[in-house]
Amino acid sequence: MIQTDGLKQSVLEAGEGPLVLLIHGFPELAISWAAQIQALAAAGYRAVAPDMRGYGQTVSPERTEDYGVLSLVGDMVDLVRALGEETCVVVGHDFGAPVAWHCALTRPDMFRAVVGLSVPFQPRNAGGPPIAAMKAISERFKLGDLYIVTFQSIVAHSDFDLDPEAALRKCFWAYDGATSGKDRSTGFLPPGVPILQTISDAARRPPWMSADHFQPYVDAFTAGGFKRPFDWYRNIDRNWRDTAFLQGKTIDQPSLFIVGEKDPVRHYAGRHEAAQGDWLTDLRGQVLIDGAGHWIQQERADAVNATLIDFLRAVG
Repeated sequence: MIQTDGLKQSVLEAGEGPLVLLIHGFPELAISWAAQIQALAAAGYRAVAPDMRGYGQTVSPERTEDYGVLSLVGDMVDLVRALGEETCVVVGHDFGAPVAWHCALTRPDMFRAVVGLSVPFQPRNAGGPPIAAMKAISERFKLGDLYIVTFQSIVAHSDFDLDPEAALRKCFWAYDGATSGKDRSTGFLPPGVPILQTISDAARRPPWMSADHFQPYVDAFTAGGFKRPFDWYRNIDRNWRDTAFLQGKTIDQPSLFIVGEKDPVRHYAGRHEAAQGDWLTDLRGQVLIDGAGHWIQQERADAVNATLIDFLRAVG
């Protein structure tokens, strides 16, 4: 537990050397980076993964508006300082990737390089808030409701809270590369149908997730619930309003993007992959891992570790 300016943050840490900060997404915890922490420590880096605001053992506020991206970036700035460091390389997965991209955008002096996993950099659209645009795209192409839109409801997390074990098992299974294509989620839902109801009750833990690895997730979300993790999504339009000052800004530090070939996120965010080079001016690579799904650092730990270490050694 580390006391920062804003929060008491729970972290996993190993190793000595240049700092690498690992930011998880939904519905994850610091333990999603366990394999990377071990590999990076062995390679001569100080690897630190926090339970992010709203997750796990980190002591977090209750108000929905306290989960905007600038607050999440501020937590990471505070954490770097509390660790006694001045700079680091920041790595983010899932919703942690937009946090990492915004760390790099807002504090290039501190975050000297950035890696995004699964979710590409998406520049701010001057045309208006994102949720309305997501709804319009879904309606235009008759795709159904994107789950991100359904998460805006203040009670959307209630289905998850009813049975955290089943909710987590379904999420990991439906976005995993080993799950059959017909059972893998696209992220788009029949109108009015909650996401958990679109995933088979026969969902099981992915092959890479042991019972011992799964149980801490179940324990954490049973204790803390899903309301605060959902609040990250409920701030998406607020994030758009709060980041007008970043309109048109590029990320000029060394950057890297890693994605699984079968990642369902590519159904709705994949179009941004091709344009990343316009916004990441020192993009060192876009790595596609064959057959991998969304939980890429856990599904394909060896491949992700090797790619990260090569990038870290290249940027010094």
